[in-house]
Amino acid sequence: MIAFIRGILAQTRPGLVVIEAGGIGYEVNVPSSVFGRLPGIGEALLLHTYLQVREDGMSLFGFLKREDLDVFKLLITVNGIGPKAALSILSYTTPDQLRFAVLSGDTKTIEKIPGVGKKTAGKLILELKDKFGIEENFEPGPAGAQEEAGTSQDLNPAAKEAAEALAALGYPVSEAYRAVRMVDVTPEMTAEEILRFSLKNFGK
Repeated sequence: MIAFIRGILAQTRPGLVVIEAGGIGYEVNVPSSVFGRLPGIGEALLLHTYLQVREDGMSLFGFLKREDLDVFKLLITVNGIGPKAALSILSYTTPDQLRFAVLSGDTKTIEKIPGVGKKTAGKLILELKDKFGIEENFEPGPAGAQEEAGTSQDLNPAAKEAAEALAALGYPVSEAYRAVRMVDVTPEMTAEEILRFSLKNFGK
């Protein structure tokens, strides 16, 4: 397995880059979202990679962030989603946006990705929801942020997890906690359920 390639960016072509490392030029398939963040030709570049081995050859898929590669690997575990399809999905959405849509059951957002229909969107949500667990995939906000916002008091652990997930996705901490507090939370509700209901409260 080739975990990453560190070298010099030699060429860019539609859908791939060529990295020179150790006198060898490696063709690496990349999502289109990568191109706006690449260094200049001749500059250093590191890509986290996945090696696909088939009877007719081998292909490398690369990402600037390890997180993107991790989500790519999860995508190809979904029945019917191969590396090319997974790469296409990550060309049109970020890992956090995809995770957010999956955890909230937002099929409409996923259906907007080219090549992903209603059936595939439902399959992605069904098969990835458990793998996109909040605790494993979201980092809590900075220490003291909850206290500063004055919003964390009296929330149960599941509600706090949901609020932290929203904050990790870029929502202001105060708005995240406000949305969670508007949910009629019951003791048996999970963080994912609270997150889904909280989404409906933004803009109210």
